[in-house]
Amino acid sequence: MKAGIHPTYRPVLFHDTAADVYFLIGSTVDTDRSHVHSDGRTYPYVALDVSSASHPVYTGQQRKTTVEGRVAGFNKRFAGFQAKR
Repeated sequence: MKAGIHPTYRPVLFHDTAADVYFLIGSTVDTDRSHVHSDGRTYPYVALDVSSASHPVYTGQQRKTTVEGRVAGFNKRFAGFQAKR
């Protein structure tokens, strides 16, 4: 690898503001903000709107549509278009 062209890989503190959860993950993200973590050390800080802690797919709060209801609605709507033999 060439020296001096790669970004610095370091621990970065990501904060999911929706769920108020902090993640300490290694990253090369460039940020000018810093925050003191629960371990007492100061890390570069990045605020997130959504993460796995607050996204409906990962938390199990996603609204599920019922297939039976959609099929029944379709059949009801187009029942008059059936070809008569």
